[in-house]
Amino acid sequence: MSFSTEKRIALVTGAGRGIGKSVAELLASRGHHVICLSRSESSCGAVAEGIVASGGSAESIALDVADKAAVKEACEALLEKHDTVDILVNNAGITRDGLLFRMSDDDWDDVIATNLSSCFSFVKHLARPMTRKRWGRIINMTSVIGQTGNAGQANYAAAKAGMIGLTKSLAKEFAARSVTVNAVAPGFIATDMTAELNEKQQEAIIGMIPLKRMGAAADIAATTAFLASEEAGYITGQVFTVDGGMVM
Repeated sequence: MSFSTEKRIALVTGAGRGIGKSVAELLASRGHHVICLSRSESSCGAVAEGIVASGGSAESIALDVADKAAVKEACEALLEKHDTVDILVNNAGITRDGLLFRMSDDDWDDVIATNLSSCFSFVKHLARPMTRKRWGRIINMTSVIGQTGNAGQANYAAAKAGMIGLTKSLAKEFAARSVTVNAVAPGFIATDMTAELNEKQQEAIIGMIPLKRMGAAADIAATTAFLASEEAGYITGQVFTVDGGMVM
């Protein structure tokens, strides 16, 4: 399938590494101007510089997505500069794992603020121009953990499940304005974090996956880029589970 190549403005949060980096690079390769956002100026800056060096169009913003005031200010500046952000990929996320009785209030609050509340903030400040333009794509990066739960990840599972509810609600709110809202739920993806697992842990994970391998960041980027395309204009309110068949 060949995808339409009209240039759009795309914002990818958590774009400094892993899935976010892969999403940013793929969107840029399809002709979009990509705003790479992460907490680390060096990481999101390096991704943007790499895109530009490869002939693409990109810029970077260093920002803590849990800081609501900073998000509002950054979004206002972006809209002043670009008029609209057409594609919003809410990918930024953290983990603070621990069994419930050992989980601190800060561990709970930080994960909810970064993974879930940030999605609300970015959509609130960026979606209105999409609705006026009658074109927009919002893709929220949830997780299979938000569908199944996981011991030791009550905060993360709650945030990711919340993203699914947010996605479905916003899809209903924005559909009349031709703005689609969908979620992508990755399974176990080979990233810097999974590389730190020992061989026994990795074997246990692969044993749960029917395709018998971890996914690649490129697998998630491909699904995300499709949902951001013109061709996905009749898809909204859906959760696309990309996990090698683990959750059926």
